[in-house]
Amino acid sequence: QVQLVESGGGSVQAGGSTRLSCAASGRTFTNGVMGWFRRAPGKELEFVASVSGSGPTTYYAAFAQGRFISSRDNANNTMYLLMKSLRPEDTALYYCAADESPLGLVRSRRWVEYEYWGQGTQVTVSS
Repeated sequence: QVQLVESGGGSVQAGGSTRLSCAASGRTFTNGVMGWFRRAPGKELEFVASVSGSGPTTYYAAFAQGRFISSRDNANNTMYLLMKSLRPEDTALYYCAADESPLGLVRSRRWVEYEYWGQGTQVTVSS
């Protein structure tokens, strides 16, 4: 049984930083992709970042570029999202997702392409 478990997050002051972790079990995604998505209150699920297993190759949403850093530790089957210079508009439920396929630039940004999902972890940024 595949499980993705997010941790980290919580309440952060604007301008601060936090790191999310996503631990995968039941399957390795060494040749696939792991990604982060978020859903803000009243908004749709949106792509944050993705990291391929090999390379690795990392893609970011425009709002994440330069502020967020996503990385993977394949040995521990874990992915991280370091978020810096946080803004109130970053407040959201952050989800980890994974797929065994190397989705590439376009497909890795689409949530429907991912087969496995975590339960999400809340990040709240206060001004």
